[in-house]
Amino acid sequence: NKVSTLRWDGAVAQARMDNLLGAFYGNKRVDAVLSPYDGLSIGILSSLKGVGYGSASQPYPFVSGQDAEVPSVKSIIRKEQYSTIFKDTRELAKVTANLVDAVLSGKTPEINDTKTYNNKVKVVPSYLLKPVPVDLSNYKQVLIGSGYIKEEQLR
Repeated sequence: NKVSTLRWDGAVAQARMDNLLGAFYGNKRVDAVLSPYDGLSIGILSSLKGVGYGSASQPYPFVSGQDAEVPSVKSIIRKEQYSTIFKDTRELAKVTANLVDAVLSGKTPEINDTKTYNNKVKVVPSYLLKPVPVDLSNYKQVLIGSGYIKEEQLR
């Protein structure tokens, strides 16, 4: 069965979810949708709204996302999307620049993981940053408090 969404396009995700709801959930409740990207989550939520989710009698299922995009954070505030995963792109850029600088300078790059990525040929040394789950209870602290998103963007 196909489980991908071409170009990670929210409209494609919405159409796919429309098809899944029609084919498999006519009289059944959706409990959760685990989405790998906030842009897909918005399309998925639109599809769910289209068949009546989001009311007191049919609340939204658990819908996750990833990347802490402003539209999804707004959706979390409205209690539609449940959560997103925040990976601070400022930190990702800084670590990447340091890795590249070390390699280009002939130095050993800083790594913090020598076990996770074993491709059966070698262990690929990596520098992993901790992803942070974000939901209604902590979005202000994590996203606004860090300066990643301004409060005005969420109005």
